[in-house]
Amino acid sequence: MTGFSSLGGREGESKHIYRMHEKLISIGDDYWIEDEKGKKAFYVDGKALRLRNTLIFKDAQGNDLYKIQERLLKIRDTMDIKRTDGGVAATVKKALITILRDRWKVEVPDGPDMEIQGNILDHEYRIDSRGQRVAEISKKWFSIRDTYGVEIAPGQDDALILAIVAAIDQMEHND
Repeated sequence: MTGFSSLGGREGESKHIYRMHEKLISIGDDYWIEDEKGKKAFYVDGKALRLRNTLIFKDAQGNDLYKIQERLLKIRDTMDIKRTDGGVAATVKKALITILRDRWKVEVPDGPDMEIQGNILDHEYRIDSRGQRVAEISKKWFSIRDTYGVEIAPGQDDALILAIVAAIDQMEHND
């Protein structure tokens, strides 16, 4: 994959790059997330026929990492990302008013909050925390429909960042 910005880290650390693509014909929105070498790294299992949107985020071996679930009866789109112990790892909320660009807030109980800005529908956006870019998402690097790249800065929790991206993607496709 080429075309990514240079989210560099300390010497010896490198950014992590993933490719996300949904199956075009899939009940429940199941899809694999691959690393930059094309190896399956994570699996998003969309649970069909549930009262509220639910995704199960798994590692490549099929172990549950997070449950991503829509909150019902909220003024704005909100999804909780829960750890396997049931604790909330992050809450993703869409901004009430967006002018020109989409904006999202990610509340992380055990760490710094994150802000997301860009064009979510075109998969061109970035995730920042404490004024630093932690991830960049872009569809422009691929000609394949419903495929986009996610570049994550060194030192980040890749699984949590990718679960946040999956939550936003789910909310946008269900509007």
